[in-house]
Amino acid sequence: MVALSAVVSGLDDELVRLGYKDSTMVWYRGCWRRLEKFFAARGVEEFSLDLAMAWVDEACGFFDKEHAGTLKPSDVYLFRVAQMLGDYVVHGAVLRRYSRAISKLTDDGAQTVARFEGSLRAAGRSVSTVRTYGSVAGDFVALLDTRGGMAACDARAVEAFVAALAGYQFKTVEQKLCAVRSFLRFASDDGLVEVAVVDAVPPVKSRRQTRVPSVWDPADVSKLLEAVDRGNPCGKRDYAIILLVTRLGLRSIDVKRLELSDFDWPGNRLSVVQAKTGHQLWLPLLKDVGWAVIDYLRSGRPASDCPQVFLRHTAPIGPFSDQDHLHQVLVKHARAAHVPLREQRRHGMHSLRHTLATRLMEDGTPVEQIADILGHQSVESTGVYLKSSLGLLANCALDPDGPTTETSP
Repeated sequence: MVALSAVVSGLDDELVRLGYKDSTMVWYRGCWRRLEKFFAARGVEEFSLDLAMAWVDEACGFFDKEHAGTLKPSDVYLFRVAQMLGDYVVHGAVLRRYSRAISKLTDDGAQTVARFEGSLRAAGRSVSTVRTYGSVAGDFVALLDTRGGMAACDARAVEAFVAALAGYQFKTVEQKLCAVRSFLRFASDDGLVEVAVVDAVPPVKSRRQTRVPSVWDPADVSKLLEAVDRGNPCGKRDYAIILLVTRLGLRSIDVKRLELSDFDWPGNRLSVVQAKTGHQLWLPLLKDVGWAVIDYLRSGRPASDCPQVFLRHTAPIGPFSDQDHLHQVLVKHARAAHVPLREQRRHGMHSLRHTLATRLMEDGTPVEQIADILGHQSVESTGVYLKSSLGLLANCALDPDGPTTETSP
């Protein structure tokens, strides 16, 4: 067992070494003081992750909110405080899932990651894959830097990184493990690690062809849009964002990166350079979408020199980061519309893209045309939506004598 005071002291030193901002350290130290008081009130000196999570639950009602799907960012931050202490006890390092400072890599580590990204580009991997795999490789190398660098890369280091993935969704774990495996193969070919280390990455069987995309009922989408308060600036922004996804099928990252110059107003079309593929896509600028964007630009967008169309409305004013998934935007308006967000259905922005694809398929739109609209490089990626469409048809067939429901938007 390790004394809580020793864990806090060691973690404090490590965060300072990693370059955490003074303001961030003030917040962490405040949390640690509250946690230490919680432990002291119960006569406990040794660190216990279970007791630390009890503190989190008492502070914000974490477990009830988690079950209800109502966790706030501040609640998740407290959870991370406890988990970070637990990880530090087990691994003696800060696992990079809690830090965004990839720039804190050593020079050798940064060069290794850069060479890895170069090898991916040379192999013709997509812009999105290079960015994602490079980011994961940076996380992994940062962990290695706390254990002695690439020379210390062994099965235990891989196990430590994998342990940090607990709680992530299957698809995220699958992606990160694929990225680590790819990086280790590169490192092995480069003579940086032993070949056997690659085998330490646990296999994750792909479920691409077994996943059924989440889709929304068209009536719920209409209720969601109607519930958006378009009388305030944030509502104008959110309404335009949701329309771009539901009507044009844009990925949320492409919506966040849209620039003013991407709109061809005379030609009533929109140019999108997809972050995932790097390919340029021209889409028709539908009237309702165009007027929603115009309304935001005229009466909602904060004054800013930023080229991006959509901005955060809290200081500091600026564009959304790639880490902002816009999930809370959707949840906020779904709750205002009293649209249930069931646990078995993912309800992020991407689910609205799934919904558009499914609707197009049900309307008889050729798969090739849907692939063009969504910006898929292969119709195989689009074919997965057949499952949700066939599933809806099967549900309709269960009760042929039941009342019909209008499903048009």
